[in-house]
Amino acid sequence: MTDRTAAIAQSYDRLASRYADQFFDELRHKPLDRALLGAFADVVGPDAPVADIGCGPGHIARDLQARGLRVIGIDLSSEMIAVALTRTPGIDFRVGSMKNLDLPDGSLAGITAFYAIVHLEPYQLVVVFRELYRVLRPGGVVLLSFHVGRERVKRDEMFGEPIDLEFVFFDRKVVETALEQAGFTVDVRMERAPYVAVEHPSVRGYLLARRAT
Repeated sequence: MTDRTAAIAQSYDRLASRYADQFFDELRHKPLDRALLGAFADVVGPDAPVADIGCGPGHIARDLQARGLRVIGIDLSSEMIAVALTRTPGIDFRVGSMKNLDLPDGSLAGITAFYAIVHLEPYQLVVVFRELYRVLRPGGVVLLSFHVGRERVKRDEMFGEPIDLEFVFFDRKVVETALEQAGFTVDVRMERAPYVAVEHPSVRGYLLARRAT
């Protein structure tokens, strides 16, 4: 684990409990996100094996499980995983990195990664997307979300806890190009205005991409 990766994990370890209190029910206020998760579930099909990468406290994984999918939740932070296991004990939550997934080749029908790329540098996107490609079966899909723009937001405190995090925004075309370079075909491109009452006031990007058969 690099120093940067360790700092990210340690920051989320400190935030885990309060982060879960703040965000675990956020899908209730985000109708488009719920609709996209429903579309993702329809695409991969009932009882499909999927992973939620950067799962945090497990709210996306829980939604997918409720839609009839077999879900693994993966996060860098051991404390986030502990919180997720407490809140939804029926899901297989694991500590892990999207840069090196402990999953067999072609083992998943789908991957969700909601804001999982926000701490990556642009040059790291292709490497990570190739790893997602590896664990997807032919025809498998990945649903990504991210902040749209060219900003970088550095935070050294959140919820009263000291942290060391930098949130990276991406031009949508940069993420699309990285997916295509990793071997994906992008099927859906979407942006939305923020739900200002419940989230950071940034434009949100969504991409649904498919591994070639």
